[in-house]
Amino acid sequence: MTSARAEWREHAACGSSDADGLFADSARQRQAKTVCAGCPVRVECLAEALDDRVEFGVWGGMTERDRRALLRRKPNVASWLSVLEAAQNSMVSRAD
Repeated sequence: MTSARAEWREHAACGSSDADGLFADSARQRQAKTVCAGCPVRVECLAEALDDRVEFGVWGGMTERDRRALLRRKPNVASWLSVLEAAQNSMVSRAD
């Protein structure tokens, strides 16, 4: 992993929280997802988890089940960061 790629981790909302909470059982995953809700690097986190096919934990507000479903729906995405940023920009422009 390059340092530029991992740079987002320095700004992650979960950086100061208990990491075990992000790898919780399904009942506690809702609580873990709330940590992600206001995170300034949520998109970068989720993109890395999708690109690397991370199997466990809550990343970018999505559980492993959520990520598997997304990967099945869009199997040909080479880099998730641009896809997620475009979706985020689209949502912002619709809100304006």
